[in-house]
Amino acid sequence: MTDLPDTLTQFMPMLLNAGKALLILVIGWIAAGIISGLVRKRVNRNPNIDKTLGNFAASVVRWVILLMVLSAVLAVFGIQTTSIVAMLSAATLAIGLALQGTLSDLASGFMLIIFRPYKIDQYVDIGGTAGTVVDINLFVTELKTPDNVQIIIPNGQAWGAVITNFSHHDTRRVDMVFGIDYGDDADVAMGIILEKAKADPRVLQDPEPWVRVTNLGDSSVDLTARIWCNAADYWELKFQLTKEVKEAFDAGGISIPYPHSVEIQKKG
Repeated sequence: MTDLPDTLTQFMPMLLNAGKALLILVIGWIAAGIISGLVRKRVNRNPNIDKTLGNFAASVVRWVILLMVLSAVLAVFGIQTTSIVAMLSAATLAIGLALQGTLSDLASGFMLIIFRPYKIDQYVDIGGTAGTVVDINLFVTELKTPDNVQIIIPNGQAWGAVITNFSHHDTRRVDMVFGIDYGDDADVAMGIILEKAKADPRVLQDPEPWVRVTNLGDSSVDLTARIWCNAADYWELKFQLTKEVKEAFDAGGISIPYPHSVEIQKKG
């Protein structure tokens, strides 16, 4: 029977290597977080650099450090990086097929940063998924919906999707449709809408707001107002004008119709 001290002596180098590897891994992981955070703060501190680039640069630095840490951990166990490269080269096809999604996300991440179809804090729709951009890193884009739900989109899917950026331009056009009764005066109703629009300081006067009759529906005459405002004021302006126009219609005797159903009774 082997003595216990001899067994410990036999496994002691392996235990020491495991301890060293764990220590390197922990220190490297903490260092990657600290250094990437410093890079993000340093880049974002420059007013001439968009913070999207700061976050992406921090992500790149973090992954580079983690790869270096992984290489150091493998070296502790006597596994040389040259041997790993040789093994990977021999299995290039299999690994390429297995990691093609990840490599696509990585390449797409660089494309998103180079062409910048969206930035952090912008409200976008990516392939039917809408939200405010929170982060763009090497592999994914993070969105936050208006009801504070986190959405993670792989960069490969984001780059290959139709992207609608609602915050790209400084101004946006607010289209509002109001239906009035056929018996109401359309000119009076259009005057009310235009008056309320011009009275709001958030409404831009260039292009000038206008109101037109755009449709004769089954139960209403549809009036469309086109108003320009700063992109940040879009929703609050739309909500406020909807309320004010409704109240002004009530005060001016303009009715907002709704569909009516007529029941026909059979004679029997």
